[in-house]
Amino acid sequence: MVYSVITALLFLAMIATGGFLIFRNYWMEKKHRGGRKIHVGISASLIAVGTLLIAIIPGSFHTVEAGSVAVVKQMGVICDVEGPGTYFDFWLVRKYEKYDAKVQQVEINMDAYTLDAQSMDISMVVQFQIRQDNVEEIALNYGGLEALTNRIQSVAVERTKATLSQYQAEKLIEQRNSISSTVESEISTAIGDKYYVTFNSAVLTDITFSDAFEAAVEAKMMAQQEKLQAQYENEKKKEQAETALYVAEQEARALVAKAEAEAEAQVAVAQAEARAIMLKSVEVARMLGYTVNSETQTGDEGTVITVYTIVFDETHTGSDIADYMKYVEYLSKWDGKLPEVVAGDNGFMITVPKG
Repeated sequence: MVYSVITALLFLAMIATGGFLIFRNYWMEKKHRGGRKIHVGISASLIAVGTLLIAIIPGSFHTVEAGSVAVVKQMGVICDVEGPGTYFDFWLVRKYEKYDAKVQQVEINMDAYTLDAQSMDISMVVQFQIRQDNVEEIALNYGGLEALTNRIQSVAVERTKATLSQYQAEKLIEQRNSISSTVESEISTAIGDKYYVTFNSAVLTDITFSDAFEAAVEAKMMAQQEKLQAQYENEKKKEQAETALYVAEQEARALVAKAEAEAEAQVAVAQAEARAIMLKSVEVARMLGYTVNSETQTGDEGTVITVYTIVFDETHTGSDIADYMKYVEYLSKWDGKLPEVVAGDNGFMITVPKG
C-alpha cells in the first residue's frame, strides 16, 4: 500500500513538472517571438515526457473484480495479496496476477473399464473453490489457476477410474446413483487439504457403454420381462382355475344342499301323510269299537306329540279297519258314477269305476 502511494505521488510530480514546463515554454515563446528556435529542444522534451506519461499512467491502474483475488509481484517476487478494488502501481515494476475465487466447474470426459472388462465413456462435473488465504501457495506451487485445475482434474479422473473398475457393468447400470456418491467421496478424500481448495461436489452425468453391450443388456431385460409376463400369466391362469374350482364346489354344494332339502321335504311330507293315515286309522278303530290308548311324549326337538295304541283281541283283529280304510280311500277317489251291471247267462257282471 505504501508503495502504491509513493508511486502515485511520483506520477503526480511528473505530471506537475510536465505541466509547468509546457506553461513556461508557452510563456517564453510568447515573450520572445524571435527566439523560437532556442526552445525547440525544450518542446521536443515536453512532447516526449507527455507521451511517456500517456503510455505509463493507464497501464498502472489495476482493477480486481468482485469474486477475485490478486497476487502482487514486484520484480517477480510475491509481495502482497489484494482483494477486490482498484490499485495504482507502476506496471513495469509491479504485476497483478488475478485468481478467480468463485466456484470452479470442470467438465470431464474420460474412458474407463469395468471389472468385467467392459469399456465405457464417462462424463462428470467437478466443482471446487480456491481458498483465498492460500492463494500465495497456489501461485508458488502451481503458478496459476489453470495448472491447479488440471491437477484437480487428474485426481478426479484417477479416482473415478479406480472406483468404477471395482464394479461389473450391470451393477453400474443398476446402482448408478449410489456409485456416483461413492465416486464423489473418493475424490473428496483424495483432494483433502493438499491442493489449497475446497471440494464441493463430483457428479457422474453420463455412463455410456458400447453398442454391443447395450444391445445385450436390452435383450436380457426383454427376456426377463417376458419371463415375468409368463409367470404373471401362469399365476393368473392358476387363480382363474382356483376360482372356477371354487365356483364349481359351491355350485355342487348348493345342488347337494338342494337335494338334501328336497329329500327332507319329501320325508316330512311322507311323515305327515303317514301320521294322517295313522290318525284316520285311530278314528276308524274307535268308530268300530276298538280300544285306543293315547300317551303324550316329548320329541327330539322338544315338541310334544301324542302316541296312539290300538288294542287288538280275538274279536277285534284289525282286518275290518283295513277294509274300512280301503273303502274310505275308494270314496275319496270315486267320481260319483254308479257301477255298471250287465246280465248274462252266467250271472251278473259288475264293473266298478276306478278312481
